[in-house]
Amino acid sequence: MENGHDKKILVLQGGGALGAYQAGAYEALHVSGVRPEWIAGISIGSINSAIITGSPVEKRVEHLRQFWEKVSSGPSALPFMLDQPARKWFNEYSAALNALTGVNGFYLPQAFLPLQYLTKPEARISLYDTTPLIDTLDELVDFDLINRRKVRLSVGAVNVVNGNFAYFDNFQDRITARHIAASGALPPGFPPVEIDGNFYWDGGLVSNTPLQWVMDQRKTSDDLCIFQVDLFSARGRMPQDISDVLAREKEIRFSSRTRMNTNEAARNERIDKAIRRLLKKLPADLADDPDVKFLRRQEDMGAVTVVHLIYRRKAYETHSMDNEFSRLTMEEHWKAGYDDVMETLSCESWRHRQIPQDGFVAIDHWKSWA
Repeated sequence: MENGHDKKILVLQGGGALGAYQAGAYEALHVSGVRPEWIAGISIGSINSAIITGSPVEKRVEHLRQFWEKVSSGPSALPFMLDQPARKWFNEYSAALNALTGVNGFYLPQAFLPLQYLTKPEARISLYDTTPLIDTLDELVDFDLINRRKVRLSVGAVNVVNGNFAYFDNFQDRITARHIAASGALPPGFPPVEIDGNFYWDGGLVSNTPLQWVMDQRKTSDDLCIFQVDLFSARGRMPQDISDVLAREKEIRFSSRTRMNTNEAARNERIDKAIRRLLKKLPADLADDPDVKFLRRQEDMGAVTVVHLIYRRKAYETHSMDNEFSRLTMEEHWKAGYDDVMETLSCESWRHRQIPQDGFVAIDHWKSWA
């Protein structure tokens, strides 16, 4: 199969304010003609996924822009350059202000809503109220469009009581704003969201990227091209102070071993293709062997290309990077995502790619520049 004929899938990791990177990455994919048939997300990735899936094709970037401009504030640019210590102070101040007053269209401190302690039990187990997020999603997202299943949408959450990972999928469930909010309900900041009598927290508590779930859930033999857009990097710099330690710890924790998962997926796909080739070489007298029959019953799931894009934290960004919703930083994250995709789509590995014969290939924007 030639380049461009595989099914396109978009996989979006969680990461709060860093999610503007995914919005910029999607814009670059959109203007390059990439139209995902399946989008899977966790936390902020689920919010971006819902906006994309729940918007007409020609309005997707516009609606992403509306969301990110609504939840960010302050100037989009400064008339002067800040040196690194000053920029670090600016980001920390912005994050602290968000923590104190909330984020427009996203969340409000429970302390500002004292009556909720009496009327809403979840107000006693969280610091913020996410009703504004549900209202924003209902305003921007056409859930009827999502539930018409033109594009598959999957968002991950975790059951608070039994700890089981759960995915809400429009091919199986009727998706609402509450399902999206549940995927992003990171404790102790955000309250769990009730759906059909069960309460759910952010899926990032179990796994912050949906890649493995997508690989496990595919049901057809179509070849896949998966754009995996991660917001936390497993690779990073040696910390220089406590602030760096906290930021690096968060990166390692929420990167969810994405490179390991990618390597494991590659290994499994290559083993599967080797088994297929081996079965064709077996003599006819082994056709009735139980093990051969079992292996032949396993469906060939097609080849997989993973295009891995990872946000690279700036030196002035601290552990509060996922709660820093200044307009200035949002625009920087958006541009970084856009530029990384454009650079990836210009590299040799992408421009000359073929459907992998051994079942799997990874294109990594940190390693594959032309």
